[in-house]
Amino acid sequence: MKEKEMIEGSLRGNERCQRALFDRYAPLLMGVCQRYCRTQTEAEDVLQDTFVRIFNKLPQYGFRGSFAGWARRLCVNVALKMYQRKRFTFEQTGLDNTPDLAGAPTAYADLGEQELLELIRALPDGYRIVFNMYAIEGYSHKEIGEQLGIQEASSRSQLLKARKVLQQQIELRQRIAI
Repeated sequence: MKEKEMIEGSLRGNERCQRALFDRYAPLLMGVCQRYCRTQTEAEDVLQDTFVRIFNKLPQYGFRGSFAGWARRLCVNVALKMYQRKRFTFEQTGLDNTPDLAGAPTAYADLGEQELLELIRALPDGYRIVFNMYAIEGYSHKEIGEQLGIQEASSRSQLLKARKVLQQQIELRQRIAI
């Protein structure tokens, strides 16, 4: 079934089309959920809430742009709201002297996808969310600040700290492997 057929059928309440839409996009969105959530159970909850939101907001989609991109953005927003409901707070700090780890992406490339996902999941919540939004989803620091209610400088600081922690964990794994 083509994407447009699934969306149009879902808009009419056709359960078969809704199921097909879920089956097609659940794996993609679960990857997003897993990057933002600490546990698989949390990721599954966010995925379920995301699809509820997708089906509720489907009339607003209007076939403008990529459906996958639209659904990913909804998924990120659902994950962020989950943390806001848990009264998630960021450490409001200015930029520190943490070095920019320009070589980190090369080190990330040496890891398998599952290993990198585990390292990202192990980051403290603030670091993990900013890292995901900036490095994976492509948000700017300004957009991150607006979404999370923090200053741009705090977003930059959280990203630098996340990269530093990831770099340290990668180096530790490399030393252990030797």
